[in-house]
Amino acid sequence: MRSDQNTTNVDIVMQMRQLIQILAKHNHAYYVMDQPSISDAEYDQLFHQLKALEQQYPKSIQTDSPTQKVGGEALKKFQSIKHAVPMLSLGNVFNFDELKAFDQRIQDRLPNQKVQYDVELKLDGLAISLWYKNGQLVQGVTRGDGETGEDISQNVRTVRNIPLQLFANSKSSNAQGEIPELLEVRGEVLIPKSGFEKLNREAEQKREKTFANPRNAAAGSLRQLDPKIAASRPLAFYAYGIAQCVPHHDLDSMSASLHWLKTLGFEIAERQWLVDSIEDVENCYQEIMQERPNLAVEIDGMVIKVDSLQQQKQLGFLSREPRWATAYKFPAQAALTTVDNIEWQVGRTGTLTPVARLKPVFVGGVTVSNVTLHNIGEIHRLDVRVGDTVSVYRTGDVIPKVEKVWQEFRPDTAQVVELPSQCPVCESPVVMPEGEALARCSGGLYCAAQRIEAIRHFVARKAMDIEGLGDRWVESLLHLELLDNVADIYGLHLHREKLLTIEKMGEKSVQNLIDAIEQSKETELHRFIYALGIRGVGETTARMLANQFQTLDALMSADLEQLKKTPDVGDITAEWIFDFFHAEHNIEVIQALLDAGIHWAAPQAPTRQPLNGESWVVTGTLASMGRDEATQRLQALGARVSGSVSSKTKCVVAGEKAGSKLDKAEKLGVAVMNEDEFLQMLGEFGG
Repeated sequence: MRSDQNTTNVDIVMQMRQLIQILAKHNHAYYVMDQPSISDAEYDQLFHQLKALEQQYPKSIQTDSPTQKVGGEALKKFQSIKHAVPMLSLGNVFNFDELKAFDQRIQDRLPNQKVQYDVELKLDGLAISLWYKNGQLVQGVTRGDGETGEDISQNVRTVRNIPLQLFANSKSSNAQGEIPELLEVRGEVLIPKSGFEKLNREAEQKREKTFANPRNAAAGSLRQLDPKIAASRPLAFYAYGIAQCVPHHDLDSMSASLHWLKTLGFEIAERQWLVDSIEDVENCYQEIMQERPNLAVEIDGMVIKVDSLQQQKQLGFLSREPRWATAYKFPAQAALTTVDNIEWQVGRTGTLTPVARLKPVFVGGVTVSNVTLHNIGEIHRLDVRVGDTVSVYRTGDVIPKVEKVWQEFRPDTAQVVELPSQCPVCESPVVMPEGEALARCSGGLYCAAQRIEAIRHFVARKAMDIEGLGDRWVESLLHLELLDNVADIYGLHLHREKLLTIEKMGEKSVQNLIDAIEQSKETELHRFIYALGIRGVGETTARMLANQFQTLDALMSADLEQLKKTPDVGDITAEWIFDFFHAEHNIEVIQALLDAGIHWAAPQAPTRQPLNGESWVVTGTLASMGRDEATQRLQALGARVSGSVSSKTKCVVAGEKAGSKLDKAEKLGVAVMNEDEFLQMLGEFGG
């Protein structure tokens, strides 16, 4: 009986494996080759056959079944993951001369060695890393900043051509004849052209927002908290390299490693070349330039790699990129259009950014109607005026940019662009200290564009410390028009009934908030100064200002020379402080805050500051106090507490498990204190 049962199980598994292989083949044809081999209806029938078998025999479900590619429950947030091997960026070349210079650097470092180049398509997607343990997919991580990415494991499982399980065979096993214990594969996730067009058609039919380009669509899909959304998108993965392999794969070249990845079941880009000279690389580049419109995927250039892995090791790395590889980018696509207007936008931190409103023009596959001009300096450099004809480029086929102004087409009515003297949102003075490139609104406490940022900063723990007034509540209060600026926080107790209408705001929550606001009225001068959100004024500078001027009135009436005499206040910061306290709207809000009852103890004699202006660093774990407390006590003694060690660092306080900062301090010869010595110093100084 048991034997018959075993036979049945084997048969079921064989049926499942056959269906999985057939579906995988057609997935490849549809998503990778852009050549559907069966109709959607036929695919659905095969899919449902497999699903029915799995429902009948759940214990026999295969790990790489396409039915398992719809992830689990939606996540609340992504976890940050530090890369074991950094995901470095690539350098760029844009013409044959620059390409020859890259080759010359290679030849100079590898004299008398034959160099072959592996040439690949530069896919316009989202770089990710896939981890396999004993052949099982266990993790997927975005590139992020190259050092740390986001865990998107649930979403990568939904990408139809990513193997969930690797199976050993004569072609794919390592030297020991087995799947590696650990394999980290890197590649790009993107949406092929046909899938992208279909995605946008469906969005249009549903009257939903369409995607600007396949890269954005792919990135947005992978970063969905609900994996079911990712599963609904026609995503595809293309491997381009191996970051780790244990035991080592014993392959000697990039081209061989790509071939090995194919035998493991990974897709790679549809074109690769192995060439003997940089002239051959150029020929490949010119060839793919012609073929580009017919490719199944979007590309923005070629990737050139030294093929030999041993030579790659010899060449090594620069800080952010390998010496042995570069991206050969396609020329940016451009189009001519006219500047209808130039408007100034105010960001959340008060920065004024000029934006050119263009006559809509189709560039690089998308319609461009707005282009940032970055700052007034860029406007002067380009000499761009309202009414001008300009060349708009999509650099890297992504970011639109005004590259050239056609002055020969300039009409007599063209208008010169000037930096506004007043904020277009709140009419506060616009300031731009000498030597600075960015202009800013000085009405940080009042300006509607900066409101959320100003409130967030004002209520923070190290500022006014109003517990419970988080972003969600702030947005609700803004929606109810209960907050126009930070001073309105202290009038919220007059709107109890409205507060109770906010979702999840019960009687107790409202009372707790009102109590926290009331408690915050009793504060310290340095906290209040910091809470105002003056540009350049952090916690340490706020303490220095409070200690220097003793009263708010004295600080607000100080001239530039007086401000510059304050420790930790340079010329530019002094201008920012001066402009802030001379903006009429800011003065009005400050007065409203004081009228609401905010107060602090009367001024005392200036605190002794034995560490005045010195740079200190706290690292590791202290048994007697947290880092925040240690920082505050150092600041009270006049020290500037930094997050990094440099030659200018006076001393490092090192607790348990102090790491790289301690190593750097010892290397630079910077003084180091242990916790006992630190506590002794605080006792001596009364800190």
